[in-house]
Amino acid sequence: MLKIAYHPIYKHELPAGHRFPMEKYNLLPQQLLYEGTCVEENFFEPEIPNNKHFFTVHDPEYFFDLLNIQLSQKEARKIGFPISEILVEREMVIADGTMRASEFAIQNGIAMNIAGGTHHAFSNRGEAFCMLNDQAIGAKYLQNKGLAKKILIVDLDVHQGNGTAEIFKKDKSVFTFSMHGKSNYPFIKEKSDLDIPLENSTKDAEYLSILKNIFPKLIAKEKPDFVYYLCGVDVIETDKLGKLALTVKGCKERDQFVLETCFKNSIPIMCSMGGGYSKDINIIVNAHANTFRLAQEIYF
Repeated sequence: MLKIAYHPIYKHELPAGHRFPMEKYNLLPQQLLYEGTCVEENFFEPEIPNNKHFFTVHDPEYFFDLLNIQLSQKEARKIGFPISEILVEREMVIADGTMRASEFAIQNGIAMNIAGGTHHAFSNRGEAFCMLNDQAIGAKYLQNKGLAKKILIVDLDVHQGNGTAEIFKKDKSVFTFSMHGKSNYPFIKEKSDLDIPLENSTKDAEYLSILKNIFPKLIAKEKPDFVYYLCGVDVIETDKLGKLALTVKGCKERDQFVLETCFKNSIPIMCSMGGGYSKDINIIVNAHANTFRLAQEIYF
């Protein structure tokens, strides 16, 4: 059975007019249940994990400043959310969702988190709506439990996974692959193990051709035991922050190729949703829902 991390805390109240679409975290599970893609039993509720898991990738000083709401104004401004105890708790619960979903992925081939993909969280700071790097935390969790040795992080959000790249820059046991908008945020990029920068207005055919050429070769070369997939839907042409020009159909084909490649190679995969900022919330929810629909079709 497909297992999906979800907690009501994922939808966090933000000031009116904030550009981050928090409502998607309630609408997505509702849509999956309504259409019959999922049933209640598919979902599990993560909790606040032991702090020790955060220290595997984050500096204790930064973590405790975050936990105690003691970040400077500049540090908080870079994150882009009004910092509060409940917001930090939310981020910790998301990380637990990714850790626990990783174990379900090993059991079932695939697992999902309704939230996550907090790839702009560095070892010692947060940026761009990200405070604790859920997939980085998950990767070290699996390795420390002896459940995986070589891990591949596939980041197909439109923004480079700069925090993830920084965290693992000296760790050869985790390979970081980011395919992103060349001229988009972050404007000063980190160095992933493999970066594929894309020009503005890249469309389905070019995007998919690049991915289909690179990803199987990467799997063959690196031979990962486990894949983390950040499947952001901000690559879609309607996205306010994206600058690429994929259709919803092209985005779905992207996800299908990644999932089918992992399925054929018997590599467990855990998916975190990442970004999506289209003006019409229905486009975001449908594009995310496609990933869950594909997981059910391919694996179950």
